[in-house]
Amino acid sequence: MLRALLLTVCCLSTGLATADTRQTPLDTLVPTTAHKQAMQSIAFLMQRYHYSQVAVDDELSSQIFDRFLDSFDRQKAFFLASDIEEFEQYRLSLDDSIRDADLDLVFDIFKRFRTRVNERAELARQLLDSDFDFTIDESYTFNRDDAPWPQSKKVSDELWRKRVKNDVLNLRLAERSSDELTTTLTERYERMARRVSQLSPNDVFQTFVNAYTTSVEPHTSYFSPRTSEEFQINMSLSLQGIGAALRTVSEYTVVQSVITGGPAAMSEQLGAEDRIIGVGQGEDGDIVDVVSWPLGDVVDLIRGPKGSTVRLNILVANAPEGSSPALITLVRDEIKLEEQAAKSSVVDVLRDETSKRIGVIDLPTFYLDSAALSRGEPDFRSTTRDVKRLVEELMETDGGIDGLIVDLRANGGGSLYEATRLTGLFIKSGPVVQIRSANGDMDAEIDTDPTVAYSGPLAVLVDRNSASASEIFAGAIQDYGRGVVLGEPTFGKGTVQTVAPLDETGELGQLKFTMAKFFRVSGDSNQYTGVIPDVLFPTALDSDAQGERGLDNALAWSEVDATSFDAWSTQKPDYAYLQPLHEARYKGDDSFSLLLEELEAQRIARAERDVTLLEESRQEEFTARSADRETRLALYRLAVGASSGIDQDSELAVSDIILEEAAEVLNDIIDHSTPEKP
Repeated sequence: MLRALLLTVCCLSTGLATADTRQTPLDTLVPTTAHKQAMQSIAFLMQRYHYSQVAVDDELSSQIFDRFLDSFDRQKAFFLASDIEEFEQYRLSLDDSIRDADLDLVFDIFKRFRTRVNERAELARQLLDSDFDFTIDESYTFNRDDAPWPQSKKVSDELWRKRVKNDVLNLRLAERSSDELTTTLTERYERMARRVSQLSPNDVFQTFVNAYTTSVEPHTSYFSPRTSEEFQINMSLSLQGIGAALRTVSEYTVVQSVITGGPAAMSEQLGAEDRIIGVGQGEDGDIVDVVSWPLGDVVDLIRGPKGSTVRLNILVANAPEGSSPALITLVRDEIKLEEQAAKSSVVDVLRDETSKRIGVIDLPTFYLDSAALSRGEPDFRSTTRDVKRLVEELMETDGGIDGLIVDLRANGGGSLYEATRLTGLFIKSGPVVQIRSANGDMDAEIDTDPTVAYSGPLAVLVDRNSASASEIFAGAIQDYGRGVVLGEPTFGKGTVQTVAPLDETGELGQLKFTMAKFFRVSGDSNQYTGVIPDVLFPTALDSDAQGERGLDNALAWSEVDATSFDAWSTQKPDYAYLQPLHEARYKGDDSFSLLLEELEAQRIARAERDVTLLEESRQEEFTARSADRETRLALYRLAVGASSGIDQDSELAVSDIILEEAAEVLNDIIDHSTPEKP
C-alpha cells in the first residue's frame, strides 16, 4: 500500500484482523479494464482541473518512476541495483503509460518486487538460526533513504544480516527470551512476505496513481473503491476509535497527531511521533507485532466499536533503538466534539507589582454544525458563536481583561466559513482571504458584520501545526494590523482540495485534488512559507523542514495583487522592539532552557541514521540517554512547579510555559502603548 497514506483511526466497523494466508495469484496481477478507465479519468482531471496543470511529459515521468519505486522500497532493502538498471528503460515511458492507460510495465515492476521480498523474508528466517556475536564492533544503518541500491545479492545479504541482528538485539534489550524473540521475528518476516503477496491489482494501481499525483502536488491522491469508503468514514462527524492520525515511516506506524476530544488525547498516553509496534484486542488479547505492516492493516487492527478496548505497544517519540516499549490501554469511543470546542482561561502577569489579566481562548479546531445551520436551527454550534460568548464572559468578570490571546497551536483548520466569521469578531468588516482557482478566477471571503466583539490588545499564538483555517485567521489579523502573531512559523497549507468521483457508481474510486489556492488580503500566500510570527519563539527548531516545507512537490509561495481593505489603524504596528525583550526573558528562564535542551535532543535523535550492534555500547548508550532525558524532565517539572513524580504532565507544562510567555509578550505591548505616569 502507498507508504505515505494518512488514515485517521476513528472508523465505525470492528475491522478486527485475522490470520489470512490467501495470496494474490501472480497471473492475476494485471491491469483491468476498470484500471484503464480510471487512469483516463484521472489524467483528464489532473490536466484540466488541478491547480498546477502540470504537463504529463518525460520530466514528470522520471519523478513518477522514482516515487513508484520508493513507494515499495524507500529503504532500498529489496530491489537490487541490477533490477533498477533493468527498469531504467521505463523511466521516460510512464507518461506514455498514463496517456495510453497502458499499465503492464507498472505491474511488471511490482512482480519483481514481490519476488525480492519473498527472497529477503526467507533469508531473514534463516538468519534467525545464526549465533550472532554482539561483542563485534559493527553498526547497522536503519535509515537508508539516501543510500545506493545494493550492488549484488551478496551486498544485500550483508545488509539483511545486520538488519536481523539489530532486530534480535532490540528484543534482547527489551528482555525477551530467546524463544520469544525467535517466535516474534519469525512471524514478522513471514508476515512481511505474506502481506506483499496479498496486495491486489487495485493496490498496485493505487500505488502507481499516487506516485503520479504526489509527483505533481502532495495533497492530491487517488482513493480506490476501498479507500474511498475509508475516506468517507473518516470525514464523518460521528467518529469512533482512538482518535489518532497515523502514517508510515520506514517500518513503523507513527502517530501523526492525536485528535482533540478523542480517547488518545483524553488519556494523555499517546502523542505525536510515538511508534506503534504492537496491537492487542481487549484486556488480555495477544499483542500482535505490527512492525513492517501496511498502514491500512494496522488501522484495521486498531479501529473498533465504541466501548471496546485496544492495547498498544508503543515506542515513545524519538526513543533510542533498544528502548523498552510501553503498553497502553485505550477504550474506543466517539470523538467528543465538546472537547474540541473553544475554552477560555486567564493568565495573570505580574510586573512591577502590577498585575495584568490576559484572557485566553483555546481553539483546537474551526468547527461548525453545518447540518443544524442548513436546517435553520437558531442555536447551531459554531466556533464564532462560542468564542464571542467566551470573550464576553471574560470581559464581564471582575476586573475584566487587559488583553486577549487566541491560542491556535495544533489547530489544523476546519471551516473556512468560521475562519472568516471569527476574524470578523476582531475587525470592523472587509475581506478576510482571497481564493484563486486553477483558471485564474479570483474570489474573496468577506466579513460583512461591522460590529467588533473585542477591540483591546490581541495576540494570536501559533505553532508548526497551525494550518489552513488557522493560517487564514492569523494572516488576516496580521495584515489588518489588528494584533501580534507569536510562536513558530505555521504549517504552510494554503491550498484548497475537492473530491471528485471517477464514475457515477463509485466503482472506479475517487480523486482528491488541489483546485484552488488561498491568498491573504495583502496579496501574499500562506502556502509553503506559512504565517511568519511577528515574534519568533525559540521552539521553532528545524522550521524549514516542518509542515508544507518538508513535503515533496509542495506548491511554491506566490503572490497576487492586494485587495482593498481598511486596516485597523492608519499606521501599521511596529513590533520590532518585542523580539529582544522576549529573548532576554526566555534566556534567563530555566524552564525554557530545559525545554530547548529536550527539543534539541529530539532533533539529534531524528537525524541519526546508524546504530551500534555492540550490545554493551548499545546498552550504555540507551541507559545514558534515558537517564539524561529523565534528569531534564525532572528538573523541568521542578522549574515549572510540577511534581517530579507525574509522568504525563510534561506536555501540559510545556504548553503552560509557551502560553505564559505569550502573555508576557502581550503585556510588553500593553506597557509600550500605555503612557508613563508623570
